[in-house]
Amino acid sequence: MAFDGITVAAVVKELKETLTGGRIYKIAQPESDELLLTIKTADGRQRRLLISASASLPLIYLTESNKQSPMTAPSFCMLLRKHLLNGRITDIIQPGLERIVQIHVEHLNEMGDLCQKILIIEIMGKHSNIIFNNDKNMIIDSIKHISGMVSSVREVLPGRDYFIPLTQDKEDPLTASFESFRKIITGKSMPVYKAIYSSYTGLSPVISHEICFEAGIDGDLSSGVFTETDEGGELLSKLYASFEHMMEKVKNGVFAPAIVYENSAPAEFAALPLLSYSKENSSEFTSISALLEKYYAEKNQISRIRQKSVDLRKIVQTALERNVKKYDLQLKQMQDTEKKDKYRIYGELLNTYGYNVAPGAKSMEALNYYTNEMITIPLDPLLSASENAKKYFDKYGKLKRTYEALSTLTIEVKEEIDHLESIQTALDIALLEADLTQIKEELIESGYIRRKGGAKKIKITSRPFHYVSSDGFHMYVGKNNFQNDELTFKFAAGNDWWFHAKGIPGSHVVVKTNGSELPDSTFEEAAKLAAYYSKGREQEKVEIDYLEKKNVKKPNGSKPGFVVYYTNYSMMIDPDISGIKLMDS
Repeated sequence: MAFDGITVAAVVKELKETLTGGRIYKIAQPESDELLLTIKTADGRQRRLLISASASLPLIYLTESNKQSPMTAPSFCMLLRKHLLNGRITDIIQPGLERIVQIHVEHLNEMGDLCQKILIIEIMGKHSNIIFNNDKNMIIDSIKHISGMVSSVREVLPGRDYFIPLTQDKEDPLTASFESFRKIITGKSMPVYKAIYSSYTGLSPVISHEICFEAGIDGDLSSGVFTETDEGGELLSKLYASFEHMMEKVKNGVFAPAIVYENSAPAEFAALPLLSYSKENSSEFTSISALLEKYYAEKNQISRIRQKSVDLRKIVQTALERNVKKYDLQLKQMQDTEKKDKYRIYGELLNTYGYNVAPGAKSMEALNYYTNEMITIPLDPLLSASENAKKYFDKYGKLKRTYEALSTLTIEVKEEIDHLESIQTALDIALLEADLTQIKEELIESGYIRRKGGAKKIKITSRPFHYVSSDGFHMYVGKNNFQNDELTFKFAAGNDWWFHAKGIPGSHVVVKTNGSELPDSTFEEAAKLAAYYSKGREQEKVEIDYLEKKNVKKPNGSKPGFVVYYTNYSMMIDPDISGIKLMDS
């Protein structure tokens, strides 16, 4: 993921085609580091341009969405309104392949004279800014003020001259020749892909890997390969040809925006095709703005759900840690009870042979008629043989009672641990607030959260994931224990197939057969879903149990999502669900 110079070039091309000649109709500042410009374009349409200088998420793109503005506009917003309202956009440019957008605007001042202003957007991570300049390139103001105390490279303050800081010794890739390319790449000792993006402005690691892929070169190879083994320069020529081909696309504005998904989640995006990823995992867009809006919306949704689930995760983690400590202590106590049979045998042998024990003896040797071996029994010299026997029988009885109690308690605590781990897994796969609502309801019903006085049970709107196999069979994945029970025991028919990760918490996966026989590919795809939506999703391979649903049973009084089965098939599968079609829930 990178808002690199090539992405900026695609944005600039789109903005130039769409907004040049348009007039700035509204200016809002919804956040302290964000602007929303409404522009009436030359063709009479109204477009919105979102600009953010957020340190964590700087961006610029066209959007249809509006945002609530504060009641009182910030001073920077008021300044822009004074100068730019009803101003006409004359040009939008990008210097070189820098992550900078310059919006040139002409407007009439108070005297009615035509003036030129420049709104500069710098997309540079934590150094991102929105700077307002006059036609002499002097800074009028900026959304973030940077003094010399903060940066020794450049001050961004009213009255200062504006310039692009050359903080890194990088070349412009749009003007690179083969000779300069050769010197740069062969002069560095690092992976080839890193040598490319660290030497040229505006290139991200993703694009650098793509250049290597198109050249048929492993990007992780050391750049030293070109001096050590590439005597004829063939590899370097191929790499430069790939590099030049990519830069020609940028120069000519030939963009093909796409998002790459990994296991249904957005992983990367680029303004140029990412051929190193399979096409099945890519989603193409005709507009770079549409791509950016969708990508960041999906990323924001995942982050928002993570933030909203923090309290639930803390409750589950605290309860889990408490139960794990309790379980470890119980297992240790169980281990101690293993001595009980030894004490019983001591008591029996003392009752059998104790008449031979001399008063005050500290031990007795006797034949253990269970093993036919001689053993030594420790004695309390102050007690008689029968009293020593009673003492050992008392110890045996106490340990036996402890063992019987712990045999039940350890099972209950282990079930509680498994239940809490299954809730943890459900929190990991939650994508919507409705998913969290259902998990919270389960925690309330399990006694981990107290329902507020008078509060009614919340209506559940979350639904299982719905996938379709490559052979057209419908596959359903429970997002939490309530949905797992619903899927398995209310939704699935007896001859539908049921899948679950073996021995670890995870989702129930049901494949609807409608009386048909499933092909092998559907079995494998359903198993992949069961592996991915389980605690083992980070492993290379996960063992999956599968069987017909009619053989899955739920014990009376068991926890939500808990089932038993005795006859099943198993397979080892990787948890990669890329390419499996997810239907709209």
